[in-house]
Amino acid sequence: MLAQPQPASPSIPHPFADGESRWQALLRRDPAAEGAFVYAVQTTGVYCRPTCGSRLAKREHVCFYDCGAQAEEAGFRPCKRCRPQEAPLAERRREVVARACVLIRESESTPDLKALAVSAGLSPYHFHRVFKEATGLTPRAYAAAQRAQRVRQGLAQGASVTEAIYGAGYHSSGRFYATSTQELGMTPGVYRAGGQGVSIRFAVGACSLGSVLVAATDQGVCAILLGDDPEALARQLQDSFPRAVLSGGGAAFDQWVAQAVGLVEQPGLGHQLPLDVRGTAFQRRVWEMLRQIPPGQTTTYTEIAEKLGRPRAARAVAGACAANTLAVAIPCHRVVRRDASLSGYRWGVERKAELLRREGARG
Repeated sequence: MLAQPQPASPSIPHPFADGESRWQALLRRDPAAEGAFVYAVQTTGVYCRPTCGSRLAKREHVCFYDCGAQAEEAGFRPCKRCRPQEAPLAERRREVVARACVLIRESESTPDLKALAVSAGLSPYHFHRVFKEATGLTPRAYAAAQRAQRVRQGLAQGASVTEAIYGAGYHSSGRFYATSTQELGMTPGVYRAGGQGVSIRFAVGACSLGSVLVAATDQGVCAILLGDDPEALARQLQDSFPRAVLSGGGAAFDQWVAQAVGLVEQPGLGHQLPLDVRGTAFQRRVWEMLRQIPPGQTTTYTEIAEKLGRPRAARAVAGACAANTLAVAIPCHRVVRRDASLSGYRWGVERKAELLRREGARG
């Protein structure tokens, strides 16, 4: 005969401190209850996670335990569907994605989807979906970004274009050149020359937070900079592309500037600006996560790091936020510290606070 349930431990924090609050969480299949308790069904002898999708038993047949070990000691066995004796599904998925990212980074050639899925113990379809949900990129896009980053590093270290391409794992230069403009924002030769010959149009407008500079290549808007001094903003742009040809944007460009100003004035409205996003593979993953934060909400550097499968990379996430050159369009202002306090912002903490106030942000 199964042992009677033990009373809920008083050490379990609110809101799952008693049987009734746990039952209500079970009815909601509340993800926040993961790890706080398990429930067991006396008629089946099985215990489950609070988020298990199996049919819910009657209240009088359900009892609660603080952990699976307590449930098993009482004579219950783990559910085969939700596997409560294992790490939570979200954590298992993060580990799967983290291992796949390491495999991609350390492979000389890009592993195919089937090989990655086999190593993760998932079907190719399931692995592809889990990977994209966690990183914001498909496995193929992540691998391409990694190889492009190797090309950047090789070019920055003085390697020839050919050496950098083959050193990054491309089997032919043609395959890289087919995507080089998308990955580098320009051809590798021009990138190595510091942007020589690249045409960048820009214009500076006024907004309630000071000045806003909008710059664009033929690929799209590559910078939205905020500051107090228009000349200083122009110098920042020139420093980023020391050999690029800078020119005024013209009348058609004014529409993009107007959209950028609109984002500053009402940051929750969204935009239709074509973006030329440049950065390392990790930075682009972080920036994609930032674009998924709804207006009026915030997240933390630690939470983003965990979603990326790198829970100890909160500082690297903060660095990626600091490297963002597309103010408001990539909303790094929506990331705060774990205690909800505002940390450094490339364009000033005061501007960050004001942008959040305008969105009515809540933690």
